[in-house]
Amino acid sequence: MTRSSNIACEMPKGLECELTEIPFLSLKDVNGRQRTELIEAFSEVLDSGWFIHGKRCTEFEKSFAAYCGVSHCIGVANGLDALKLILRGYAKMEGWKSGDEVIVPANTFIATMLAISENSFKPILVEPLLDTYLIDPALIEEAITARTKAIMPVHLYGQIAEMGSIIEIARRRGIRLIEDAAQAHGARYTGKPAGSLGDAAGFSFYPGKNLGALGDGGAITTNDPGLAKLIRITANYGSSEKYIHEVKGVNSRLDEVQSAFLSIKLRLLDSDNERRQDISRMYLSGIINEHVVLPSCPYAKAHVWHVFVVRVKERESFRAYLDSHGIKTLIHYPVAPHLQKAFQEYSSARYPISEQIHREVLSLPMSPTLKDEDVHRVIDCINDFRH
Repeated sequence: MTRSSNIACEMPKGLECELTEIPFLSLKDVNGRQRTELIEAFSEVLDSGWFIHGKRCTEFEKSFAAYCGVSHCIGVANGLDALKLILRGYAKMEGWKSGDEVIVPANTFIATMLAISENSFKPILVEPLLDTYLIDPALIEEAITARTKAIMPVHLYGQIAEMGSIIEIARRRGIRLIEDAAQAHGARYTGKPAGSLGDAAGFSFYPGKNLGALGDGGAITTNDPGLAKLIRITANYGSSEKYIHEVKGVNSRLDEVQSAFLSIKLRLLDSDNERRQDISRMYLSGIINEHVVLPSCPYAKAHVWHVFVVRVKERESFRAYLDSHGIKTLIHYPVAPHLQKAFQEYSSARYPISEQIHREVLSLPMSPTLKDEDVHRVIDCINDFRH
């Protein structure tokens, strides 16, 4: 991500200092802690001559399934594929038709909607709660129609959606519950891990995630053996035996190199999440500025803080102010999915809460390698901000 640099600043009486830049996220620092192990793992895979569907993928799948408290994990190429394959699997098993509906939050990354549309299903958008940014369970019921096949809550920014209410609705109405857990590795809800709360879940291992590969990767977790078997076949060209194809499949596989890396990085996931929680507590207790709205986290100890998102009405001036002080930020996300050109069929729809969130959110530096002194510098700088 952003490389560290020094920014000149002025001191009283002509003295000068050097202000070190605080990156939003330094993947060099994150991965550097396990550099030796990662290099050794790469060498082992290289020397083995086996790069697809080998023992390292199997080992990681078993480890991640155990971590998530489920029976099955299938490694795939990326997080979008994970969601697409879950929907495709249930569609085949249960006879879903083109145009059937899947309920999703209006406030999400576009991949959630793409997974639905690429299967020729229709995303039905439901507004989020303004304080948590997560789908509002109270609005789900009224969005259900005769064509609704699934609810896909998104555990956005590292916090699990209000699954108790959502599980009850899904079970009572007889529809599938699919977790978009792309940002929630290790997050918990009433003690249960993300990835174990619905019928199936999709994870992303994009490099910047709490559990990130050194390239693309994804996984599906489920306790449904029929779904797991079908997805495994579908993701391998529709084949469980070489050159014998049972269904029309795709190519979406987690390779041996990334599997080996992920197995190593999984060892630090819990401690990294604890560090993220420590940083979030410092932010939450230290930031006191009427212009800055802090995130709400009813289950703070279960939130894994993939990103720490604040809301500021004067976002552009606030972001420029932080940047001028060497503090780098990102926006997750600047444009709501229904306002993207890719989904222009939704352009006349209005989701005011989601639109407000996308106008105002800004993500502060968050990383397990972020130093306390840098966190305090961010806090002090924010507290000094005046519009």
